[in-house]
Amino acid sequence: MAYKYSKGWYVQKLKEKGIRYHPIGRKKLELYKTWVVRNLYNEKLKKN
Repeated sequence: MAYKYSKGWYVQKLKEKGIRYHPIGRKKLELYKTWVVRNLYNEKLKKN
């Protein structure tokens, strides 16, 4: 279990929605820094 709002938490939430790779970089989410994963989370999941 990851701490809320940590990098692992963001990765876990994105994977639950089926997003496993960065849409532009095409690398696994775990390879990116926290701020990149957080911004991706905010773009993809907070809109809905």
